[in-house]
Amino acid sequence: MLGAAAAGWAYRHLNGNIESVDINGALGDDRPARAVVTPAATGPADASPLPTGSLNLLVLGSDSREGAADRELGGGDGSGARSDTAMVVHIDAGRTKATVVSIPRDTLVTRPSCPLASGGTTAVAHGAMFNSAYAVGGPVCAVKSVESLTGIRMDHYLEVDFSGFARLVDALGGVDVTTGQDIDDDKSHLHLKAGTHHLDGRQALALARTRHGIGDGSDLGRIGLQQALVKDLVEQLSGAGLLTDPARLYEVADAVTSGLTTDTGLDSLGELTSLGRSLRGVTADRVRTVTMPVVTAPSDPDRVIPEEPAAGRLWSSLR
Repeated sequence: MLGAAAAGWAYRHLNGNIESVDINGALGDDRPARAVVTPAATGPADASPLPTGSLNLLVLGSDSREGAADRELGGGDGSGARSDTAMVVHIDAGRTKATVVSIPRDTLVTRPSCPLASGGTTAVAHGAMFNSAYAVGGPVCAVKSVESLTGIRMDHYLEVDFSGFARLVDALGGVDVTTGQDIDDDKSHLHLKAGTHHLDGRQALALARTRHGIGDGSDLGRIGLQQALVKDLVEQLSGAGLLTDPARLYEVADAVTSGLTTDTGLDSLGELTSLGRSLRGVTADRVRTVTMPVVTAPSDPDRVIPEEPAAGRLWSSLR
């Protein structure tokens, strides 16, 4: 009885951690077509069938400025938040391979009109920075802007804030990363020599945020570090042995859900677990990371625009 009560409390706690946004309800049918998802039974005969169709997720790293934990980790003291990391994750049919496409935050795009939670809509904005969509219209506008840019419907939305990311890395016992050059960034408080390092949550977050201590200081250098970090985390999760260590599994689940905002299709522990089970075949060596092809914007040397036709071909390959 005590075990059942504890399990029930843990389930309710983890469910309560998750925040969600009704993106489908807000955007309606004015979106790219949804891919057909085909269920296929896997595992024991009495197990629920898992989907095996292709899947597209928009994953954002939020520079939140509202929670005390996020401010302590560098979110700042102002109000609002920014999407400093944006990745379109495409899972191939069969769900054994994934392509992660990073969109530079400094990309100039046409930001579409987006519905606001308070009522009304935002105006169309030409030549707007990509990450401004989240700032003016939250997750709904971020999704609509990505769908407008790519022509691909986002099946799900996942947003992780500063504190949630740091807690996840700590719950996993840290993460091993290898850098090909020295990193010396006073703004992210990260100083590393080239080579392999074991990072805790705060250091891993600093690595994901650093841009001034590498390359030319642009967002493109930071994206390379973020992509390597994603693959390192996938490898860490695959080899963590969570299913044989319930206490550690709960710690990781608590860390993941505490900093997570999803669409309403993933706003329960059951739905997240089902997604995770369907992706068991996606190991680190089956994850391909690329950056949307860009060139310097003619109007601003500090901004970029999609390089065509290369960017269009990339998105077409994922439809």
